[in-house]
Amino acid sequence: MTVETKGTTDLGDLLLSRALITPEELEEARDSAGLRGRSMSRVLVEMGLVTETAAVLVLAQQMGLDFIDLGEASLDSSAVALVPEAVARRYLCIAVSIDDDGKLVVAMADPGNVVAVDDIRAITKNDVRTVLATKADILGAMNRFYRLEGAAESLVEEAAAAKDSEEKELEEAVSAAGAQDAPIIKLVNLLITQAVNDRASDIHIEPEEKSLRVRYRVDGVLHEVMNPPKSVQAGIASRLKIMAEINIAERRIPQDGRIGLVVGGKQIDLRVATLPTVHGEKIVMRILDKSSVLLKLQDLAFSPGNFKRYEESFTKPYGAILVTGP
Repeated sequence: MTVETKGTTDLGDLLLSRALITPEELEEARDSAGLRGRSMSRVLVEMGLVTETAAVLVLAQQMGLDFIDLGEASLDSSAVALVPEAVARRYLCIAVSIDDDGKLVVAMADPGNVVAVDDIRAITKNDVRTVLATKADILGAMNRFYRLEGAAESLVEEAAAAKDSEEKELEEAVSAAGAQDAPIIKLVNLLITQAVNDRASDIHIEPEEKSLRVRYRVDGVLHEVMNPPKSVQAGIASRLKIMAEINIAERRIPQDGRIGLVVGGKQIDLRVATLPTVHGEKIVMRILDKSSVLLKLQDLAFSPGNFKRYEESFTKPYGAILVTGP
């Protein structure tokens, strides 16, 4: 279902005009957004003043964009397949269809991201028309249409269903020999493999009051990729601690460890750090691809002319070589 909207005034004023919030709540939300450096829509949702759907609907009106309910909409699988899974996760978007003008309709949580739109246009060789959707709906659609994400969802369900025992029994299960088929172990392996394939530099596993948040850092920006239920938190933490050879029973102090493994034929080194929080242990893993740090100059895609100039400049005993990039 697509809802057509027209651009108008400030988001807070729109919500106020619809009697969705009070003037006092609007003032409080604006103060909070300014102090925390977050968008008004996100702050309003976090404060519980409006639902995510209501906020995005009004945001669509503010931006003059259409809103799409991905829970009800019928997605064209051939259109979905035009945007690679890694790109969809990176920009939190999903292709919906190709409209009558031949444009690829892409549902986004942040349609103002011109870099994302340009990348999708270049990759798909299609003009792009963006529509707004909620973050939850986009993640849900990706779970349904992308194989890897769907596999993770299935494993999360298995792991959550298996978590009827006490936490101690769960820890023993994930550390038992021959337990490679355990859902938690498969889920952790999938999280790591997916991060490496997406060229992420870090994996953040962050406990919240009622759920977990998994984020990858790609090109310096954190992207949310999954929200597993709270019930799998202990199993994921225990499995990673076992792999990193750190104290599985210690939850009160920060710990550091290291995991060495092979993913897709690449030697990967994971630096693991745990940090106690009010909702459980936060885990951050830095991904180091050993093969990527051993490149020779000939492997850096220099043109012959630039390679010769670089070699000549590098051997001079004076001057400076500036390496710049995005």
